[in-house]
Amino acid sequence: MPMKRLVVVGAGGRLGAALAREYAGEFEVVGFNRAQLDLGAPEQMRAKLGALEFDALINTAAQTNVDRCETHQEEAFALNGAAPGILAEICARKKARFIHLSTDYVFDGEKREPYTEEDEARPISVYAESKREGERRALEANERTLVVRVSWVFGPDRPSFIDWALDQAREREEVKAIADKWATPTYTLDLAQMLRAFLPGDDGPAIAGAGRHHDVSGILHLANSGECSWQEYAQWALDCCRAEGVPMKARKVGASSLAEMKSFIAKRPVYSVLSSAKYQALTGQAPRPWQEAVAAFVRDFVAKR
Repeated sequence: MPMKRLVVVGAGGRLGAALAREYAGEFEVVGFNRAQLDLGAPEQMRAKLGALEFDALINTAAQTNVDRCETHQEEAFALNGAAPGILAEICARKKARFIHLSTDYVFDGEKREPYTEEDEARPISVYAESKREGERRALEANERTLVVRVSWVFGPDRPSFIDWALDQAREREEVKAIADKWATPTYTLDLAQMLRAFLPGDDGPAIAGAGRHHDVSGILHLANSGECSWQEYAQWALDCCRAEGVPMKARKVGASSLAEMKSFIAKRPVYSVLSSAKYQALTGQAPRPWQEAVAAFVRDFVAKR
């Protein structure tokens, strides 16, 4: 049986690069980075993807600079709002699976327990509004769309907050991070493993005991388990580095507040932890705790740099 073809849009990004690499053994992966496919050019998308045969498409591309979205609203809604609908349309015509990556930022942060897929999205920034618009358009254009919301994504392919914090700790004795904002760090390699169950394939197990769920559509939250502040996240990463013998000048991560971040233009949700209960109910699997994921990242990548 020929290998199924998977398109990854955003293959130059942190998550897209990880997915393209992790799935290369079981799919014929075709990756598009920003230079190869412009989400702001609908006709180019239709021409390039329309000419390609594929079984599934994962869209990890977006304008993710939250503050830039406030000052470049047209760009934000073109890339984050309109483009996912066009990609969903193209997939619908090909009867292909469409998986669109979205964000915990669609919530207003007023809740104090993990957000479920049934909770109402209440965006509080242009970035969040544009991402929510993309969810709506993708779901309307293709009944086989699966919108996957993720949070605080980190991994080896492109730097994220964790890399910034560790770079600071290498160079300085005093490091601070925000202590009054909570979510869940999510490892790209774990996301790749969790998403595998929702991709087209045979009916054998995608991951041990999980089975295949390639007909699941709608909204799904995927993140490592647990929750933390940016300060706790940075402190744990620092502790993991010390345990692995990675030299660090700083020993402690001090606390700063969201209110101190004068450079922030957009509002951020204070609490945006995503519940993985639906994923667990579908697969019988619980995502591993974020602490284990960070420890694995430090051991396998940071300590070897």
